[in-house]
Amino acid sequence: MLFPIGDDNRGLHRTAYVTITLLVGNLVVYFFLQGSAAFTYGFAAVPLELTTGVDLVSPETLRVQGQSIEIPHAPGPTPIWLTAITAMFMHGGLGHLAGNMLYLWIFGDNVENRFGHRAFLAFYLVSGLAATAAQVALKPSSVIPTLGASGAIAGVLGAYLVLFPRNKVHFLFFLWVISVPALVAIGFWIVTQFVSGWGSITAATEQAGGVAYAAHIGGFVAGVVLATIMRVFIKKERQNVFEVTVHKRGDRMW
Repeated sequence: MLFPIGDDNRGLHRTAYVTITLLVGNLVVYFFLQGSAAFTYGFAAVPLELTTGVDLVSPETLRVQGQSIEIPHAPGPTPIWLTAITAMFMHGGLGHLAGNMLYLWIFGDNVENRFGHRAFLAFYLVSGLAATAAQVALKPSSVIPTLGASGAIAGVLGAYLVLFPRNKVHFLFFLWVISVPALVAIGFWIVTQFVSGWGSITAATEQAGGVAYAAHIGGFVAGVVLATIMRVFIKKERQNVFEVTVHKRGDRMW
């Protein structure tokens, strides 16, 4: 079993305030707010709510493989589309929370260091929204709540792949620690998302739970695209800073 435990952090010169704040925020929401089922079901993102703008406040019955399953619902925020944001800070269990926070901790600081704090926060939220949009586009009439930071963190992985493809990512492989380039590690991850999620993505019938693979893939693609665009501006900014620095040093010489 492969388990990520760290990466190459050489060259970091900023404290990852946004990454740390996101980590704390997710923990606070899970441990202090999600104890209420009404909060969890009310503030999770439901595709049908987002496509119609109507808040579902009563249970819905879903037929899955010949069985009737009741899907709870509860009043959400106004306007209801805010659930696309609130759902990013909620999780379906401790394992879900721990896995997401581990990946955010490992990969988020590098991306935040390159983008800067405010740009990274905007990037994170946009990636999460893109992930939700992908899930909604796949099943726009679904009444199943979706929640988790996975889509936004998939965007962080996409950005990491663009910005640090040669960085070594360290994995715990049973009792050994192995290191592989991010291109290999993250490339393997996104391939598994396609392979594992193909059945659920192409399924004609509704499924009552499981992993939102479309959200992972949508967030990842958004992260790659946004990071590619933002990298151009980062290079221009660095070039301008370099030119100004050289000019000032030249002035001192005369």
